[in-house]
Amino acid sequence: MDVSRLLDLAAQHFNDERHLIPMYLHLIASALFPIYAGAHASLSRPSSAAKSAKKKRRSSEAADEGDDEDEEVLQKLEGMSPRDAVIYPIVAAVTLAGLYYLITKYGARAINLIFGWYFAVAGVFSVAKLVSDAAVVAISFVFPTYFGWSGRLYRVDGSKKMAVIVHDVAAEAETGPPGAMVPAWTKTFFDVIWDIRAAIKLRYTVAMRIGNTPDEKTNFTIIHVLATLVGISTSAYANLVAKPWYLTNLQGFAVCYTAFQMLSPTTFTTGSLLLGGLFCYDIWAVFFTPLMVTVAKNLDQPIKLVFPRPEEAVKIPFAPPKRQYSMLGLGDIVLPGIMMALALRFDLYLFYLAKQRKKTAQQGDAVGSKEGKETEVEVIQKAPYIPVTGYLGDRFWTARLPASARPAKLNASFPKPYFYASMVGYTIGMLTTLVVMSVYQHAQPALLYLVPGVLASLWGTALARGEEKQMWEFSEAVDAEQVEVGGEAGKEEGGWSLDSAQTWLDMWDGLLKLIGVRERSTEVTSGKDASATEAEPAANEKAGKVEARGKQVDSKRDDVLFRFTISRYKAEQERDDSGPSDAAKDIAGKRE
Repeated sequence: MDVSRLLDLAAQHFNDERHLIPMYLHLIASALFPIYAGAHASLSRPSSAAKSAKKKRRSSEAADEGDDEDEEVLQKLEGMSPRDAVIYPIVAAVTLAGLYYLITKYGARAINLIFGWYFAVAGVFSVAKLVSDAAVVAISFVFPTYFGWSGRLYRVDGSKKMAVIVHDVAAEAETGPPGAMVPAWTKTFFDVIWDIRAAIKLRYTVAMRIGNTPDEKTNFTIIHVLATLVGISTSAYANLVAKPWYLTNLQGFAVCYTAFQMLSPTTFTTGSLLLGGLFCYDIWAVFFTPLMVTVAKNLDQPIKLVFPRPEEAVKIPFAPPKRQYSMLGLGDIVLPGIMMALALRFDLYLFYLAKQRKKTAQQGDAVGSKEGKETEVEVIQKAPYIPVTGYLGDRFWTARLPASARPAKLNASFPKPYFYASMVGYTIGMLTTLVVMSVYQHAQPALLYLVPGVLASLWGTALARGEEKQMWEFSEAVDAEQVEVGGEAGKEEGGWSLDSAQTWLDMWDGLLKLIGVRERSTEVTSGKDASATEAEPAANEKAGKVEARGKQVDSKRDDVLFRFTISRYKAEQERDDSGPSDAAKDIAGKRE
């Protein structure tokens, strides 16, 4: 076949399939959106950066509880080992075969019912997480903390209902509260706006305690409550009323978005091994068996994204047009996506690695001689971490100001060569999948094209930049530097210890007391004398609270089996009201 004939066939095929281009663009954008958003949401301080410097805030800023507290949050990702990467494709194949057998033997109705409620529970959490994060971003544009106007940087002070001008290093000038010189109805309107802003940003703390276990605390806002209601409503509608394609896609987006903040291949070698195994698994499941296609068509669950195809006319007279759908499994998004999210975190790691400096420090003689000589040693000085995500509304409203006039957190950015390279490779793989599927009119294993696209783009970028060694050695395994030392120091996460055993024993003891099997005893059998035994309750009653296993436990109510409280969030550190604001200090440092 000559080239001209091949080009004619390609042009004819493009003309026949041109009506599907909007659907294909919709599919590609829907795959890239959760990857981009979830990968950025997974960012936190890398091991190559130091902790952010603690800054004192003015009491007015602390009182404005809705404003950011600049608290450092480390993402807790579930890592993988090479053993997990080898076993995962095998487990996936066995699970797929089991589902295929159940569907062909008993039908898909019962399985859909069981899986429907299972995914409903997961969907509530995922949708609530996606909706709450999206709402926080949208609110940052409506109620920003910083904004620029007439060449000045303003900071909104919700406690005083006014905006503060950060105009130079040493001083701040304050404006009057909005609506002070306007008619009363306008002032009332602005007061309502301020109240709405305060209600949206106000945080609460939920504390729950069972028996003598430490209080489990979490913070939330009204946005989290509303987002949870949206998640519950979505799952209830999908399981009790109907499952429109857009509702299925919303749940699918949410699952992908949440997965990127929970899973990590830990290293590029483990991730490459995982994708290589899934590459073979997908080819086997689609080309050599009917398993994948049968299960995907019969399981009506949020394990795929659904895209409506253009309506096609039917041959039956007066029959309505037939609507068909194209599908994309969530595995084709999540599995390459966790590797792409790892690439983004690697970009952040390299950025702070390049900012590290060697510093000479004095250290005592290791031999411990009597002369007490000191030796000079080289230590690595890390740059303090500045959050690179969030503040989208503040960045937007201060975009016209020069970088030197904005706080450092509004200028934080870093190059992303590996992440963008993986996005390009993923897009090329997705386009290849759609073209081949369109030409052969047969379902295609997307990982057959996505895995080479992502892996070739990542390792190729490392070879081109001469950073293959750093990429090979990079690991997100938790090291001692990233673990906070607290009351449970030395205790392995997820491991069994005396404290964890005592916790479960306390819970069991409380349950026995509740049902009346065991009576409450005031005797102490820990080997202490009677005087100490009598003195301890009085001391604890007077102190009010004692520290147990690194956390504050209310010792006044040791007989309480279950407690649940909701209180207003209280910052751990009090801020003084002297000196310029943090924004002014940041700008002053830049000018110096």
